[in-house]
Amino acid sequence: MTDDLAERLDTAARDAVAIPQIVSAAGVDPDGAYAVQEALVARRLARGERLVGIKLGLTSRAKMAQVGVDEVIWGRLTNGMAVADSTTVDTSRLIHPRIEPEVAFLLDAAGNATAVAPALEVIDSRYADFTFSLADVIADNSSAAAFAIGPWRPLPGGLDNLGVLLEVDGRVVQIGSTAAILGDPRRALVAARRLAGSRTEAGWVLLAGAATAAVPLVKGAYVRAVVEGLGTVAVRAS
Repeated sequence: MTDDLAERLDTAARDAVAIPQIVSAAGVDPDGAYAVQEALVARRLARGERLVGIKLGLTSRAKMAQVGVDEVIWGRLTNGMAVADSTTVDTSRLIHPRIEPEVAFLLDAAGNATAVAPALEVIDSRYADFTFSLADVIADNSSAAAFAIGPWRPLPGGLDNLGVLLEVDGRVVQIGSTAAILGDPRRALVAARRLAGSRTEAGWVLLAGAATAAVPLVKGAYVRAVVEGLGTVAVRAS
């Protein structure tokens, strides 16, 4: 069943066609959903992609309450998801993409941070209407689709309350704070080590979670994230 669910999710992503909540419908629990996620990402690796990091999801109390959990979830990042800063992200291969500002960490072999940067993550649920249960979203690689990272900087003394702006075509559409990420983005490092264990490698990226709500990513839009003290990162949707 694990491989069958992974295949259906992979096909949905490759064809950009939404499917029903097949994982929860099959009675799979969160532990089983991570097995589906691993099998799903394995299909990308078999096509020549490689792992380059991990991402955390449900890192705000509001999102945890919405899904009815008190723990963050995680997913895997591949080089096929990476988009260079100030370049384009192809939305034609996505179902209903959304974009959100984040904080990214550069990791060493032990999972410790060696640098920090502003980031943008494009999320795209493979489920109809962007609606899912906890098991569904875990199996769907925590809605991972694409990400862009700004210039790396040395770790500052504090990251717990930096202002964050999300702009679309020069207009501010979301205002937030890094405090929305587990109260302090540095806590994402602890969470990642607990959840992913020894799966991290030197040079990998950790996306710590969203600092604001995600907004729809529309073809042609120029999206920029500004994180106080860390700088900016931008993409254009094509």
